[in-house]
Amino acid sequence: MHDIDTVTAATIETAAERLAGVVTRTPLEPSARLSSRVDAQVWVKREDLQTVRSYKIRGAYNFIVQLDEATRALGVVCASAGNHAQGVAYACRRLGANGRVYVPGTTPRQKRERIAALGGAHIEVIVVGETYEDAFAAANEDAQRTGATLVPAFDDVRTVAGQGTVASEVIEQLGFVPDVVVVPVGGGGLLAGVGSWLRERHPDVRVVGVEPAGAACMAAALAAGHPVRLPELDSFVDGAAVREAGAVTYPLIRDSGAELTAVAEGAICTEMLAMYQSDGIIAEPAGALAAAALGTVVRVEPGQTVVVVVSGGNNDVSRYGEILERSLMHEGLKHYFLVGFPQEPGALRRFLEQVLGPEDDITRFEYVKRTNREMGPALVGVEIARPSDLPGLLARMAASPLQVERIEPGSPLFHFLL
Repeated sequence: MHDIDTVTAATIETAAERLAGVVTRTPLEPSARLSSRVDAQVWVKREDLQTVRSYKIRGAYNFIVQLDEATRALGVVCASAGNHAQGVAYACRRLGANGRVYVPGTTPRQKRERIAALGGAHIEVIVVGETYEDAFAAANEDAQRTGATLVPAFDDVRTVAGQGTVASEVIEQLGFVPDVVVVPVGGGGLLAGVGSWLRERHPDVRVVGVEPAGAACMAAALAAGHPVRLPELDSFVDGAAVREAGAVTYPLIRDSGAELTAVAEGAICTEMLAMYQSDGIIAEPAGALAAAALGTVVRVEPGQTVVVVVSGGNNDVSRYGEILERSLMHEGLKHYFLVGFPQEPGALRRFLEQVLGPEDDITRFEYVKRTNREMGPALVGVEIARPSDLPGLLARMAASPLQVERIEPGSPLFHFLL
């Protein structure tokens, strides 16, 4: 059904011809905020403004358009955390194909609704399991049972070639070759495509892939010498929460010479808020992944030209509460404690007057359980003005007669109570 077994600059350029007039030629914009952060010329590739608000349409359409009529008539299926599914839905509607989309239960409602709207009568959305792997297993079983074609989110040369068109488009728009290109990584389709094209056409460009710290499957594959399953997976960065790197993408990335690094989920949240408040960009967690790494885990030379890919903007507004919470904790501005209050008048007032600093703020207060008449343990969330205020707060807690236990992020108690 296709006559290529690897991804080359030529196959990516052919994919770009197929996609002309179908996908949006997304803006490449200078970012004053990021440029100031690293003292370099930083440009952002706005794939969040793509037809389906992510670059995934490039790979999905390039795959489906190459299926012959008989194969396409049997339908297509896919598994996705949301963005790939939107690309498949759009491609199916445009090409007149029918498809079934399997998404994990963690996929935000906003993405599920968009999938259905983009595909119309051509797409059925099926929610299954909690992870991408659960959805993939269901989609794979469907394909084997019905004869439909499975459209991989990243692990196929046609998908990778389509996603790699981001790189050729960037160079055309920029008009010259940048020094550094920073790309988010989930299963590796975008990095495999971008890295493959740049290695052939502009091998001096430094290419950096950025994974979420809680889902660094490609780094694990490179360390092991082959794709491996992560024993644990943080699904917060839903667009990049992949447990095992692709069999197709892994060798392409390995051979491309791209660097890999990882950034904490809390830092991604901080970057999402900065993009929203300073730049007016509504990025999903995976969309802010590359930018979050810039100047922290990804260092560049002053004056260099750097391109950062903002890969998607399908963020559910209901998640901003969690995003703000994770950001504050990452920045060291929000802390949680179990405080044993004596059940007597004035106990809370004394805590406010003697323990809290003038700029500290209680953002959560609830009694957990009253064990007896004399003592009532409460869950207390405190937001401080700056990280340097924490030692003083802890010292005042230690000096008070109250029983205080700090709840460390990531601890079993933290996950149980919060």
